[in-house]
Amino acid sequence: MPLLLAPAVAAADQIVKLIVVATLPLERPVSVIGDVVRLTYVQNTAIAFSIGRGIPDDLRRVLLLILPLAAIVLIAAYYLTSAELSRLQRWLLAAIMGGGIGNYVDRVARPDGVVDFVDVKFYDILGFSRFPTFNLADSTVVIASILLLATSLARPPRSRERRPAEENCPAEHPPEEGT
Repeated sequence: MPLLLAPAVAAADQIVKLIVVATLPLERPVSVIGDVVRLTYVQNTAIAFSIGRGIPDDLRRVLLLILPLAAIVLIAAYYLTSAELSRLQRWLLAAIMGGGIGNYVDRVARPDGVVDFVDVKFYDILGFSRFPTFNLADSTVVIASILLLATSLARPPRSRERRPAEENCPAEHPPEEGT
């Protein structure tokens, strides 16, 4: 059941992007909460936060088609084969896959790049007056990744496996040495 979240996130991301493309002017901010939150439709041909703009176009296009697809496939394989994942972690991996698929659809279907539109003031933190523009898929991947990390760190350590000799003995009466 959690795996169904992946196509749902990808579909929601694409629907929102269709609305953005149809209603917002390209690269002209529309205020939502003053200057703090704006909707600004931009086309991102690079990696997250516009990383990789300096890479030649042909190489960047190939990398941006191969690397995200490989990541999605690896996450799906881990999801399907790991017995270690909790139910919550499965939901979070499905959300990450859905966000990845949403942006991958843009990379394949939109020659002008991924549609980004959430534009937030960053108050010169780390030298940014504004946070790099992002979208629903980006938000989903980041939030689900943070929660996945938190659940992995908060997970209690696995109890040590009992040795065969201990299985038939109560804990208060362990086997004696040499028996």
